[in-house]
Amino acid sequence: MTAERNEPDGTAPDTAEGPETSPRQQGGGISIGSMTGGAVAAGHRARAQDESDRGARPPMPAPPVPVPPQPPGGISIGTMSGGAVAAGRDARAVDASRQATGAVPVPPELLDAVRTLRAQLRLLTPTAETSEVEGALAEVEEEITSTGQAGRGRLAGVRDRLELGMTALGGLVSAATLAQLIGQALG
Repeated sequence: MTAERNEPDGTAPDTAEGPETSPRQQGGGISIGSMTGGAVAAGHRARAQDESDRGARPPMPAPPVPVPPQPPGGISIGTMSGGAVAAGRDARAVDASRQATGAVPVPPELLDAVRTLRAQLRLLTPTAETSEVEGALAEVEEEITSTGQAGRGRLAGVRDRLELGMTALGGLVSAATLAQLIGQALG
């Protein structure tokens, strides 16, 4: 993730053209409820560029995040999972990210963590969210058991869901452990 308010060389924005007088001219800033990657810049001549390598986007939808109040003349985003956003006079945003594909080898401790979290989920009162996570974990477990690998997109989807801190899973240490192990496997 990248965030900058200055010129690319680290100097303060050029104000030789005169002071900006309204929030709309300044871009008003950017308000993001949840961000799991990407690039953001705000201000005069703002530039944001995301060149990350990332796994395929999750197959399951993320829990909804309320869109924060929009700053005057700015941009407001509920959930951002990569990409680039820039606000301000002469702003420029470029998303040059690359989607990684294929499967990755999975260490035994990741499979153990999947199984532990599945067992703990069975102890919770079932909800739509826990059922979706349980289904995704069952698919990951089956794929790992049969091939010793798991698809990047599937792993990234489970990790993203766990990192967003769903209420039902927020108190389970095994959820945080699994998210960390997946992050390590994905590199």
